[in-house]
Parts: sequence; structure tokens; C-alpha cells
Amino acid sequence: MRYFFAIVLVVVFFACKNKDEYSRPENALDAGRQFIEYSLKGKFNQAKQYMLNDEENNYWLAKWSQEFSKINEQEKTAFSTASINILEISDVVADSVTIIHYSNSYKNVPQKIKVVKFNNDWVVDFKYTFSGNL
Repeated sequence: MRYFFAIVLVVVFFACKNKDEYSRPENALDAGRQFIEYSLKGKFNQAKQYMLNDEENNYWLAKWSQEFSKINEQEKTAFSTASINILEISDVVADSVTIIHYSNSYKNVPQKIKVVKFNNDWVVDFKYTFSGNL
């Protein structure tokens, strides 16, 4: 009986694990995908964990968060359930700068994000989406 109780506790522990918990990206695509996914779901605090933390990136994420809060619930649900369609991945600088061209299945509008290796971690440089400067 003791073993059964221990097994149940382990199963419950892993079943309750927070799916929004940060996991270190292994590569540029992981970082970009996580950032895009959390952004589409309106989970901007989680998205921020995958973003290069600087003033301009924080500005653009806050602006997108404000715009997202203004849309109706039906549209939020459509974004939240949208699939990410990777159109192209370009390694601009091998092992340090990657551009991901993507769209989502809801709006199907081509977009791009820049993912950079900073302090040995892959992070999204969100301002690139708006400026296009490498």
C-alpha cells in the first residue's frame, strides 16, 4: 500500500507540473517557437523569458500586449489555438543569429523574428520584427 501511495504521489506531481514553466531553448528555433507560441496565447510574461531583455524589446512587447488586450475574446481564442507555420529559417551568422520567417494559421500573414545567441542562451530580438535591422 505504501508503494501504491508513493507512485500516486509521483504521478500527481508530474501531471501537475506547470506547462508554462521556462525551459532553456536548445537552439534558435526552440527559442523562436516558444516566444511565438506564448505571444499568440497572450502569455506575455512567459514570452518575455525567451526575449532579449533590453528597453526597446520591452517596449515592443508591452505594445503588442496592449494591442492584444483590446481584441475580443473570440479573436484571442483564434490566436491561442493557431498553429505556427515556419516558412523559412535563415542562419545569418552561423551559431549566433537566425531569422525565422513564419505565419500563424489564424491570420496567415508572413512575419519574421530574429533569434540571437546572447550569454550562451538563444533569445528573441523582438525589435527586429518592427525595424528589420540586423
